[in-house]
Amino acid sequence: MSEIAIIGGTGLTSLKHLEITRREMVRTPFGEPSGPLTFGTFSGHEVVFLARHGYGHTIPPHKVNYRANMWALRETGVKHIIAVAAVGGIAENLQPASLAIPDQIIDYTWSRVNTFFEEGLSSVVHIDFTEPYCSELRNKLIDASRKANLDAVESGTYGATQGPRLETAAEINRLEQDGCTMVGMTGMPEAALARELDICYATCAVIANKAAGRSGGKITMEEIEACLTDGMEKVRTLLETVIPEL
Repeated sequence: MSEIAIIGGTGLTSLKHLEITRREMVRTPFGEPSGPLTFGTFSGHEVVFLARHGYGHTIPPHKVNYRANMWALRETGVKHIIAVAAVGGIAENLQPASLAIPDQIIDYTWSRVNTFFEEGLSSVVHIDFTEPYCSELRNKLIDASRKANLDAVESGTYGATQGPRLETAAEINRLEQDGCTMVGMTGMPEAALARELDICYATCAVIANKAAGRSGGKITMEEIEACLTDGMEKVRTLLETVIPEL
């Protein structure tokens, strides 16, 4: 049984060098996850891989069944999740194709089902979300980044927006004023649901592009895809370095 899961975002719908042993569609009380869980060996250790947007990258961020994804991983015995996410860089030090390990998050999403604690409760449940990411796992990612000479930015605030459209320049200005250093569409409610299930969860963010109004021109999918190609190679190096440490 694997206790380590990797959730792949845009640009990471499969995990290179993963020796697959089986795939399994896990049924949950909250519907079906984004796809079958892929079990295998990576860097000599058993892991579970799940493509957040489906293996054909067909599920938009606001339609991802985050509860089913988290529940399915927990049901298979997962205790640590490394969530890979493509983001836009707001802060100047977040350049395209670079990596960042955020330590805070601000949720701007709406209408997403964002908790397991809704019905049939004996009492109202509140989780402590002061530190939204698992500090133990974040430190492992940071140490692995240093060891692999990846020069990842070691902190930051992830602004989670609704999507699927990209943001306006004015919206990015507001996010920056709020303290966000990067912007993405999948960080919430994923992180909070992991906390509700007591799963150690951290994000490895790949800077796919400069956020709206920061590059002096329009954002194109060609630009994003090129940056993700480079960035995801760094992610694979990071994973190969950190997995043995877990």
